[in-house]
Amino acid sequence: MSIFEFFARKKKIPCPWKKYYTDDEFNMTIPNISLYEQIYKSYKNYPNNIAYKYFTKSVTYKKFIKQIDRAAMSFKKLNIKKGDIVTICLPNVPEALISFYALNKLGAIANMVHPLSAEEEIKDSLNKTNSKYLIMVDMFYSKIKLCVKSTSVKKVIFVSPANSMNIFMKIGYFFLNIKKYKKYPRNKFFISWSKFISISRFSKIDIKTKYGKDTPAVILHSGGTSGKPKNVVIQNKAFILGAKQYKIALKSLTFGDSCLALMPNFHGFGLGVTIHTPLALGLCTILIPQFNGRKFDTLFKKTRPTCVLGVPTIFEALINCNNEKDLDLSFLKYVVSGGDILNKNLEDKINEYLKEHGSPAQIIQGYGLSEALAAVTLPVDGYNKSGSVGIPLAGNYIKIINPSTRKTVPHNVVGEICVNSKALMMGYLNDESETNEALQMHDDGHVWLHTGDLGYMDEDGFIFYKGRQKRMIITSGYNVYPSHIEQVIESHPAVLQCTVVGVPHPYKQEVPKAFIVLKEGYKGIFIKAEIREYCRKNLAKYMIPKDIVYRKKLPTTKLGKVDFNKLKSDIGADDDE
Repeated sequence: MSIFEFFARKKKIPCPWKKYYTDDEFNMTIPNISLYEQIYKSYKNYPNNIAYKYFTKSVTYKKFIKQIDRAAMSFKKLNIKKGDIVTICLPNVPEALISFYALNKLGAIANMVHPLSAEEEIKDSLNKTNSKYLIMVDMFYSKIKLCVKSTSVKKVIFVSPANSMNIFMKIGYFFLNIKKYKKYPRNKFFISWSKFISISRFSKIDIKTKYGKDTPAVILHSGGTSGKPKNVVIQNKAFILGAKQYKIALKSLTFGDSCLALMPNFHGFGLGVTIHTPLALGLCTILIPQFNGRKFDTLFKKTRPTCVLGVPTIFEALINCNNEKDLDLSFLKYVVSGGDILNKNLEDKINEYLKEHGSPAQIIQGYGLSEALAAVTLPVDGYNKSGSVGIPLAGNYIKIINPSTRKTVPHNVVGEICVNSKALMMGYLNDESETNEALQMHDDGHVWLHTGDLGYMDEDGFIFYKGRQKRMIITSGYNVYPSHIEQVIESHPAVLQCTVVGVPHPYKQEVPKAFIVLKEGYKGIFIKAEIREYCRKNLAKYMIPKDIVYRKKLPTTKLGKVDFNKLKSDIGADDDE
């Protein structure tokens, strides 16, 4: 088949949501630029605007670009080039942003990893991505000092969250965290951020790497549709499109406005929506390295953001805060929820809270996933339906199918959500089989991402998310895949069988709970302590089961499968107690 025949057979996708966009918005194009170039345009247009705030420090676009260029020179001196992969394992600190855009300027790829990942998870990620360098939080030296030796990493660059604080905050930070620190040796392999930056001192390297929107920019981490951890490769164009989409959807955002970056940079929602989008639009992003839900109202009072984006549990924390009397939120234009279902009861409570505190905003919710750089749908200014996750963002397409037949179901009928967008991932790194499972060519001639999520579309194109077809737990906005936890626990020599389910939690929404069948000859609390320690070493903190329960055997359905619903309601003690 010729390329002309291929494009000729593509069928037009029904778009009942098109009426909410102008023709220019609906048919917008993506410029052939990189992420760095998109940020550079903000600098050229608004050099003295604030690009980011970090505690008491405010940095202009002019200074931000200088910071990026200096880091890019240092990476260049370390022989980083187009296509190379560097792992960034940092919270929302300025050095994370500077590294990300510096690598992008060189055409390199940033592998974004959770700093609280277990030792084995970090090692596995470094090896699977063949990372050349690791940029790591300094207090975790003891966690990675051994594992990094069995990787291809040439150098570890340590960053302290205190690096960009003022002198008084630095002193307070080190005083509060002194017990967590184990000094790392200063040598050619382990270096500080300041040492890394000094590599480019007096350097006049002219960096003219030129590449376009289709170049890979970042690797994010997801369980895909199967729950097995995967490396999601995202191109530059996904970020560029996302920024343009959000400007169309949130029309009241103007230059000088600020967004509160509560979601972390290693989360697609955090990196794409709360960090890159504000910077691409000439706005200010307020970096929050560690969120304290009990002082959320105080954070609002100090930072006065125009826009805040987060998961439902974050906003639930807000309405339970009582630190500030007469809190004024009149400056708050947008409150956006994503990452999990926002139930009607919580939605009403948040809207009531916003109204009582003078905000003109009402909370809206969107839908997305890492394979599409987090943001797929969102209400457009003035158009929303309570309970929905909005309409497809401009340039995105959604259809609801019967998973068995792949046929589109009628409006208001629940099926699997499928997504078509220029923001879709390139694929899973070195995993062609899983990529082909997720990205499928349909009879209409278009490639669709099969999300494994359930929902329906109404006659106007609004999407209503109904839950997960895949077995997944969402805890405080993080995706947790039971199959991954089970695999880890079942590798313990005492464990015969393990099943993990999500159970309700008053603040985190859900937490993992593990039901374990021990091998013959094993029993008692000492084995349970061993398993907990095993989990601490091999799982990220938020993945560790909140509770572990022994069972002589696990309940099954009539078909012989593990009865997950029965386990979800199982509150009994260990069988052998």
